Amino acid sequence: MNTTRVSPAANGVLPLFARIAIAAIFLLSGVSKLTAPAGTIGYIASAGLPLPEVGYAIALLVEIVGGLLLVVGYRTRIVAAALALFTVAAAIFFHNSLGDQNEFIHFFKNLAIAGGLLQVVAFGAGRLSFDKN
Repeated sequence: MNTTRVSPAANGVLPLFARIAIAAIFLLSGVSKLTAPAGTIGYIASAGLPLPEVGYAIALLVEIVGGLLLVVGYRTRIVAAALALFTVAAAIFFHNSLGDQNEFIHFFKNLAIAGGLLQVVAFGAGRLSFDKN
């Protein structure tokens, strides 16, 4: 069986790049929620979820803190698992109208992001991280 090995330099840089790329969507979403709390709370309420203010606070915490922790690679496997769960929940609660092409795309985009996060859960943060694994 032929296995391709990645150079030591790429082995350090690629996981860092991947973490930054995945975290970017959470950080940007979290910052946008900070700039429009009323709109976000209204959107959460419109989905029929209870306690939209609490949901808003949880979303901010998960997206901003989780995104930052993912970038620096601290407790990465736990953080990636939490972000994956959050992302699947967002798909189910906010993008479940699969007959609408836009919602269909967002639903499966969320599943793809969760898949990338599960790769981080499986393989760790890489050498350029606080976890160094």
